[in-house]
Amino acid sequence: PLYEQGFICMQHLATLGYGIGPGGEITTTVPYFAVGVIHLISSAVLGFGGIYHSLLGPDTLEESFPFFGYDWRDKNKMTTILGIHLVLLGVGSLLFVAKAMYLGGVYDTWAPGGGDVRLITTPTLNPIVIFGYVFRSPFGGDGWVVSVNNMEDIVGGHVWIGVLCIIGGFWHIFTKPFAWARRAFVWSGEAYLSYSLAAISLMGFTAALYAWYNNTAYPSELYGPTGPEASQSQAFTFLVRDQRLGANVSSAQGPTGLGKYLMRSPSGEIIFGGETMRFWDLRAPWVEPLRGPNGLDINKIKNDIQPWQERRAAEYMTHAPLGSL
Repeated sequence: PLYEQGFICMQHLATLGYGIGPGGEITTTVPYFAVGVIHLISSAVLGFGGIYHSLLGPDTLEESFPFFGYDWRDKNKMTTILGIHLVLLGVGSLLFVAKAMYLGGVYDTWAPGGGDVRLITTPTLNPIVIFGYVFRSPFGGDGWVVSVNNMEDIVGGHVWIGVLCIIGGFWHIFTKPFAWARRAFVWSGEAYLSYSLAAISLMGFTAALYAWYNNTAYPSELYGPTGPEASQSQAFTFLVRDQRLGANVSSAQGPTGLGKYLMRSPSGEIIFGGETMRFWDLRAPWVEPLRGPNGLDINKIKNDIQPWQERRAAEYMTHAPLGSL
């Protein structure tokens, strides 16, 4: 798997549907090579531009290219630059939407059979659903925006983000900062740097939470299992083994008198027993097909477990992410 080999960028290309097939299998590395070449050429162009402007270019651009010239204290110009950046971010967000809806689709770990690339034809546009994530509690099972668990909501969220960024961008381009904003902010290069670092810090913490807890935006096939997922997969793996050896997994008791393999959650659902009971509300593509209306379905556990589910659980069991702590 990619996460065993130290990759951190390849997965992002794979989730966009490049070079990946059913079950998260990498089918070709040609797109990754092409993207690498594009980045190599781009870095050369940027490097040349940096050397040119350091050594040969004009000291200031106001005289020859007034659009690109600015002063840190020029409040109107600063908000115009902010607006341009917002528009570009919005366009990037909508490009992701276009890729997901029309240009080949994106990788969906929840696709039947263990994940596949598919077109997201009906993104969620209901503002109550999308903004409901923002106003959720960040604690416990609510999970704030990190709790999103389907590609429709992710793509729909990007539609909203893209549109709002573009509208906000044009607002900042065509308006001047209000008096209260002029008074409230410090208008200097150092202040803009600090604002940017604060924003990047927030985004970094949010991305860390996503990578650690969310297995929809960060599919476990590509990034490795979440902690709860590795724990649940261990219980599942030994349930499968002992069931093959003749154990009655629906009634076997452990040393504490609780169910050894299966037990009840606080809300009455049938869940995996043992130490992993604390992660009873885990949702993962390899285990969801075995659930019924009351949690894990005993009949499905006994008759419907597929080889791909066993393989995936064994892989996740032996690759718990806890070593990084």
